[in-house]
Amino acid sequence: MNKLILIDGFSILNRAFYGIPELTNSEGLHTNAVYGFLNIMFKILEEEQADHLAVAFDLKEPTFRHKMYEEYKGTRKPMPEELLEQVPVLKEVLASMGVPTVSLAGYEADDILGTLAKRNAAMGIEVSVVSGDRDLLQLSDTGIKIRIPKTSRGGTEIYDYYPEDVKREYQVTPEEFIDVKALMGDSSDNIPGVPSIGEKTATNLITAYHSIENAYEHIDEIKPPRAQKALREHYDMAQISKTLATICIDCPVEFSLEDAKIGNLYTPEAYQMMKRLEFKSLIARFGEDAIESNEEESHFKMVDDFSEVEELWKKASVADHVGLQLIQGNGKNAGLALCFGEEDCYVIRAFGFISMEYLYDKVRELCGQLSLVSVLNLKKQLPYLQLDYDSPAFDAGVAGYLLNPLKDTYDYDDLARDYLGLTVPSKLDLLGKNDLGKALEDGEANAVTCCCYMGYIAWKAAPVLIRKLKETEMYDLFLNIEMPLIYSLYHMEAAGVKVEKEALKEYGDNLKVKIAKLEQEIYELAGEQFNINSPKQLGEVLFEHMELPHGKKTKTGYSTAADVLEKLAVDYPVVRMILDYRQLTKLNSTYAEGLANYIGEDGRIHGTFNQTITATGRISSTEPNLQNIPIRMELGRAIRKVFVPEEGYVFVDADYSQIELRILAHMSGDDRLINAYRDAQDIHAITASEVFHTPLEEVTSLQRRNAKAVNFGIVYGISAFGLSEDLSISRKEAVEYIDKYFETYPGVKEFLDKLVSEGKEQGYVTSLFGRRRPIPELKSANFMQRSFGERVAMNSPIQGTAADIMKIAMIAVDKELRARNLKSRIVLQVHDELLVETYLEEKEIVTGILEDKMKHAAELKVTLEVEAHDGATWFDAK
Repeated sequence: MNKLILIDGFSILNRAFYGIPELTNSEGLHTNAVYGFLNIMFKILEEEQADHLAVAFDLKEPTFRHKMYEEYKGTRKPMPEELLEQVPVLKEVLASMGVPTVSLAGYEADDILGTLAKRNAAMGIEVSVVSGDRDLLQLSDTGIKIRIPKTSRGGTEIYDYYPEDVKREYQVTPEEFIDVKALMGDSSDNIPGVPSIGEKTATNLITAYHSIENAYEHIDEIKPPRAQKALREHYDMAQISKTLATICIDCPVEFSLEDAKIGNLYTPEAYQMMKRLEFKSLIARFGEDAIESNEEESHFKMVDDFSEVEELWKKASVADHVGLQLIQGNGKNAGLALCFGEEDCYVIRAFGFISMEYLYDKVRELCGQLSLVSVLNLKKQLPYLQLDYDSPAFDAGVAGYLLNPLKDTYDYDDLARDYLGLTVPSKLDLLGKNDLGKALEDGEANAVTCCCYMGYIAWKAAPVLIRKLKETEMYDLFLNIEMPLIYSLYHMEAAGVKVEKEALKEYGDNLKVKIAKLEQEIYELAGEQFNINSPKQLGEVLFEHMELPHGKKTKTGYSTAADVLEKLAVDYPVVRMILDYRQLTKLNSTYAEGLANYIGEDGRIHGTFNQTITATGRISSTEPNLQNIPIRMELGRAIRKVFVPEEGYVFVDADYSQIELRILAHMSGDDRLINAYRDAQDIHAITASEVFHTPLEEVTSLQRRNAKAVNFGIVYGISAFGLSEDLSISRKEAVEYIDKYFETYPGVKEFLDKLVSEGKEQGYVTSLFGRRRPIPELKSANFMQRSFGERVAMNSPIQGTAADIMKIAMIAVDKELRARNLKSRIVLQVHDELLVETYLEEKEIVTGILEDKMKHAAELKVTLEVEAHDGATWFDAK
């Protein structure tokens, strides 16, 4: 039997829009609704295994049913702009897949769906109608299944309705469902209904009388009296509402079942759309047939003849610039991609006389001859190329990051799409999860294509990226901070940091003892044993068995999120223990056990420090993450004891004091804040004195602590609600604290307001060094998104400036240590802190270098203060 799927286009698009968090592609186009729609469509297709598919859309002009109602009540609420812009995109995607869309002037999409469903079911075709609108339940019939998806962050669940399902859930037949809707009304559909009759009364009336007309004939029998009076007085409105609620099942829509036959959805055109929209998870559905060859691929060539390679080097050495990339596999390097022109794009395979050492030497030689050598992910190649600060290397990926720091990846296909207007296959498209190095060794055609694209895009994108960096006034930032930083980070990763294995094991054993003790204490206070790590069991124990307040019930049980438990921890010791238990188990799994996996044969951890992940410009740490150690807990801080210097060395740790507040003073120009720092006053005590109307000498430690929360909260754009939560005070008190703060520092208020207005006007804010942070959320129709955008606008220039200053300092320190041929090396960078493994005889020199380079990384209206300490462990030095 033939199967036909009919989808209510706007309804599913709308449901997806509100069910999936905001997504945008590189063009700034919102894509969450399209992404959600396609996921629902694919899910339905996989479940149904149907032969035919069509999507119905309303036209913009009002339908007959809308016109009828305009005299009673306006028109529908307009779509949010972020959703409206996705409608033509979805239609374009569907067209690229060969999926027909159906519309008809003067009729709504549900009229089209109703007509096509009934028409095809009458011909013996099995029909599924997919909509988020319950109105379509009236179409449910033998051979017509109504499918209603419900989308949330947890995924999509689809509910199916045949007539018996409608009857079971709503107590009425599909046809009677129209009368229920007519009586109760629906403002979202402009159906007025009958005043004073809600869903329950409407259902009872239609269950008893089966139709509005029959109910009216028995008007004297209707109960309750309120419903009787309402129907008597508004029967005409009930009839109009019924007309409005009734879906037309015989509209003159032209439709050919043959046109709706499902063919190959994964066409080359659809593949291009998925690439443009950056739906990486959906791209995985496309096979090789969908990936069209681009014109440039005809010039791609693999070379493994030594004399031919020698000729390539001669040509490359006189080129304007080159693009190159080491081909790195899981096991070893397998070759080099080289491009110096549209028709000069090669991958040189390591083979015979062409060793990798020969290729490394040639690259270094080339770097001595040219002024621009463009690569992707330079840091990963530095262990082999051994280039340094004076190299002409240009990292195209880092340039792409600087231009748009909101992206997830900056691979060659991303740069091709974002800066060259090219849609090219990614490594995943060409090779799946296969190893590129191994594939090149085997001479696979797709490996050659992938390698050549790496070199080609690096070559072609470089001039475009440089132009755009100059246009956005970030070229100096790129040249003087981001590019040198690559070498500083590589040097730090190569040095690594020593970890004492036995101390780490002892730390873990100590944690396990404390965790076991806490477990028993929690069980005793709870009066039972349960799985503390299970949110469901924990919720039941706390909020049902122990009857603690604030039990926020969700679909899966009670919420046991940290913010919920923190409120209870003050009054209930068991909750404080549970929070401590969570901290200790995380310390154990992430650090006590986790760190051991990263210790190399040399006894050191060589972590990865990333510069293209955070939107603010801060460096992040992975494999392992050494920047997230919970230092507020004594046991969290204690993990630093396992990090030790080599024998004959000591750790010198230097960090900035209140760098973000000092930057705020400089950038805002607030005289009182600037003078407080210039006079070396306690900024938190001064703020406490002003905010709490207390003489400076009488400020208590609690007041100072609260003022500190206000000071740093302001930097992060904290709301009154956020401050009230942090300080456990009323919203009113929090508003007063913030208002008083801005009275004390009026320049700060003016500065932050200006940042938000500039962000709205420009679409981005900048750091002191010109680093841009795009904020698309400021234009969102969603209040929560806009509020988030405003906080980002206030904070990013400050945090971005702090990141820039730390990078400048780090580069300067690293260069100075090397210029003086010192044995000491930077081994860690964490937030505003640098840790140097210092040769004992160089301790005073290194301390001096750290203090000097960090203090003078930027000239501000207030001095940058640096505190340096030394010790036998990271814990002692900090």
